[in-house]
Order: sequence, then structure tokens, then C-alpha cells
Amino acid sequence: MGEYSDSITVHVPPDRLFAYLSDVEHLPSYMPRLTSVHPHEGEQVTVTAHIEPADAPEQDVTSEAWVHVVEEGKSLEWAAPGPHDYRGRAHVDEGEDAGTCRLTVELHTGHTGEQVEHRLKEALRGIKQAVEKAER
Repeated sequence: MGEYSDSITVHVPPDRLFAYLSDVEHLPSYMPRLTSVHPHEGEQVTVTAHIEPADAPEQDVTSEAWVHVVEEGKSLEWAAPGPHDYRGRAHVDEGEDAGTCRLTVELHTGHTGEQVEHRLKEALRGIKQAVEKAER
């Protein structure tokens, strides 16, 4: 099992970033492989991603997941049950400068290696770009 964590500074106020992340319909704007998300009652969501596995043809895969928004403490928790035990947490903190914040994402997954680290950094950059662009 792999445990990963990384952070990025985002040039928007913490409340704005948290509001953006709390709306699960924004997921495809910053998760590069995610093509759609459909929220259901409560915390359940159905997501579809376009993947290119090394040992199979590229394909779209759909799975069920959940996202739990924790208003107090500005964090989100999520999981996609399945063989890779994928789950994580995002936390928004005040930034060092006014109008900025610090986003930290922690992942737990059955996948290991540099590819997971690369995708985590890619997701953080995607969130930063998407929310900063939305603020312009």
C-alpha cells in the first residue's frame, strides 16, 4: 500500500478554494483523466475516467465513490472502494500571504511508485490552475 502527501499554494482565499473543491461537479476541471461526475443522494458519486493501462487498450471506466465534506476544518475525504483501496483527504489552510491558501492532499492507494507521485502533483497543479482561473 502507498501513502502519499503533497501541498501547493493557491492564490485565492481559503474559503473560495474550499467552496470550489466542495462542489464535486468541478472534479473534471482539475482531474485530467476524469470525464464525468454524477452526484447522487448524500455523499455518493458516480465517476467516469478515461484510462490508458499499460497492459490493456485505453478505455473509459465508471465507478462508484463517495465524497465527504467537512465544513469545520475545511477538509474533504473521499474513497473509491475496489481492489486498489483508493482513498484520500484534502485540507485547506490559510496561506502565508493575504488572499492565498495552502492545499494539502493525502492519498492512500494500492498503487505505488513515481507514477502516483506524478499524478498527485498533476492533480494539485490542476486544482490551482482551475480555481485561480475561475477567480479571474
